[in-house]
Amino acid sequence: MVSELERNLIQRVAVGDIIRRQAGRLPDKEALVEVRENRTVRLTYREFNAHTNRLGRALRALGLRQGDRVATVCANSAEFVITAYGLAKAGMVWVPVNPGLGPHDIKYILNHSEARAVVVDDVLTRLVEGLAAELPLVEHFVYLPVTGAPAPERYREFWSLLEQGAPDEIEDVIIRDRDLVQIMYTSGTTAAPKGVMHSHLGIFVVSLANCIELEIFRDRVTSCLMPFFHSAQHTLTTSSFHAGAKVVVMRGFDATRVLETIQREKITNLFMLPAMYRALLDHPEFDRYDVSSVQHCIYAMTPMDQRTLEEAQARLGARFALGTGQTEAYPSSNNFLPEWQLTKRGNYWGLSSPVFDTAVMDDEGRLLPRGQVGEIVWRSPAVMEGYWKDPEATEEGFRYGWRHSGDMGYFDEDGLLVFVDRKKDMIKTGGENVPSIKVERVILSDPRVQGCAVIGLPHPRWVEGVTAVVEPKPGAQLTEQDIIDLCKKELGGFEVPKAVIFVESLPRTTTGKVQKHVLRQQYRDFYGRQ
Repeated sequence: MVSELERNLIQRVAVGDIIRRQAGRLPDKEALVEVRENRTVRLTYREFNAHTNRLGRALRALGLRQGDRVATVCANSAEFVITAYGLAKAGMVWVPVNPGLGPHDIKYILNHSEARAVVVDDVLTRLVEGLAAELPLVEHFVYLPVTGAPAPERYREFWSLLEQGAPDEIEDVIIRDRDLVQIMYTSGTTAAPKGVMHSHLGIFVVSLANCIELEIFRDRVTSCLMPFFHSAQHTLTTSSFHAGAKVVVMRGFDATRVLETIQREKITNLFMLPAMYRALLDHPEFDRYDVSSVQHCIYAMTPMDQRTLEEAQARLGARFALGTGQTEAYPSSNNFLPEWQLTKRGNYWGLSSPVFDTAVMDDEGRLLPRGQVGEIVWRSPAVMEGYWKDPEATEEGFRYGWRHSGDMGYFDEDGLLVFVDRKKDMIKTGGENVPSIKVERVILSDPRVQGCAVIGLPHPRWVEGVTAVVEPKPGAQLTEQDIIDLCKKELGGFEVPKAVIFVESLPRTTTGKVQKHVLRQQYRDFYGRQ
């Protein structure tokens, strides 16, 4: 009789199996590369698979078991990537923590997730060690030797730990489709961070769909430059391994380093923020580098202005696409594909992923026809399982049988999804609704503008005054009237900012999102002081 374990091994859907299968198909093909000052890592799929097995077995030897949460407080590195898939192999639950968070939030996530172990970059061990007395459930500490910084005595060194585990495949764990593979916490800008639970099935299915929609193939070389602890980079990296591509890890954005890496590794698929593409194009020695390998570029988080998009397509010679999604609806949920990039103007999200249903809903749960604005909602196996230890928030996010995004949008005449604004960022001024992102796109078209956030601030006449907070490029000569005149050419009168505030830099998250809640708080009395 076939045992439950044997049947599971035959039929299961598990994230760790992605690496095992490629090790069988493409054992000698390069899988994972990172070049840094103190270490160069180049792993074939056979070696990468063996390392993930070693880590899973070594953690089990410490007493960790299937379903235990293991947190990471890490920036990008090859070791970090090995860790994520090693945990999946062992049936453990990965809890990636943004290392840019403050100590209070890091402590909250480690305790709320009930993590039994934490893996930390060597340069961050002092931060976590300062919290250790307030982490009663954490039993094991591991450090990644990425910078050469010393680590406290209690920490086990990553590569030494790997040597304690065998490279053989981990086949004595029953992993079911809907078992948790990770808990990824939201930013928690207005409340405590929420732990978003995702299953093996959800991550597996959507990352496979990305290969189809975002042109990730076996012969491709993809970048891992954006934070790997974020859902967008993680899903694209998983997609790359699904396809048998090579993943090149970069620890942070530096235009020179990115250009050097593209030239050295022959990167074909880039994923960056719009501002990073702009910085690449503005590099004084851009034309000295060979970027001819680049074929496909993805951008996300914020809109790309038309000037940058047109110039990037021409100078990189690549196809561009916008990918969207959320931590709760694992990316990509929708894709604005290359064929529409220069023919459709506006903040397009495009078509649903092959594994997502997308609709637009009113506040009473009615699905709306094309052209009508409502809340964007989804159905998909890649939608979260729920919020960790928060059934009320889970129920609220799943009302009317759809996952609610908190984003407003509509479908155009061709059935493409257009993003209007976050519900909370829509500005209500003088009885009119103004999408902040619409005004931002106009302002970002000025080549002297580095960044921009449009917010609604309390106003004695208009209820909320449309206000532009602008970060000029260094040395740029830019006035408030310049911004106002530009907006008057492109926007309706009620959409034109009532004022422009210039700042040296906008507050951003580590993934590049402008923190509008910080600006709204900072300037809440702006019109009252005038």
